[in-house]
Amino acid sequence: MVRRSDPFAIEITPELILRAYRAGIFPMAEDAADEDLFWVSPDQRGILPLDGFRLSRSLRKSMRRSGFAIRVDTDWDGVIEGCATVGEDRDSTWINGSIRRVYGELFRRGVAHTVEVWDGADLVGGLYGLAIGAAFFGESMFHRRTDASKMAMAHLVERLNAGGFVLLDTQFLTAHLASLGGIEIPREEYEERLAEALTLDGDWHAIERQPPG
Repeated sequence: MVRRSDPFAIEITPELILRAYRAGIFPMAEDAADEDLFWVSPDQRGILPLDGFRLSRSLRKSMRRSGFAIRVDTDWDGVIEGCATVGEDRDSTWINGSIRRVYGELFRRGVAHTVEVWDGADLVGGLYGLAIGAAFFGESMFHRRTDASKMAMAHLVERLNAGGFVLLDTQFLTAHLASLGGIEIPREEYEERLAEALTLDGDWHAIERQPPG
């Protein structure tokens, strides 16, 4: 069961969105054409334990052979468009104009982030989410090449571990996320983990200061 409220009757601002995440709720839209948003708080919350990410042997091999490059925070518009595009991995999208606008502003403020997978000059996969305290709230991911979204998630987990993050919130659990180690926990447990994460400071850029290993 998912608890949700009626669509917002107040102005949607970055500050409102941040307060919502800190309270354990997040916004969605019915579809891309609907400009209204509603609050969501799942009874069972999806998370990916940062010490439980499953990097299979085949994925390791694929990452080594792909020649893809990982970048962060260089193409917000490309990632949000990829996540909002209906394709073989989704037949609908909840990313509407309001989501694009307010999360775009959060990106400009350095709160929203992207992980991007590039094949030369082509953006072939990626994800985006919000970093608040030591929690990362994953919003959406996409791929245009095999394993590209898994590669983005592998880099995200590495980056979060390097930066002292303690919570990776995936909102819901899909089969794709479960294959990578995602689990569901009750809302009450999630709220406890969230409260702890918000007392800490994660460093999104810590991995960039590590000496090459």
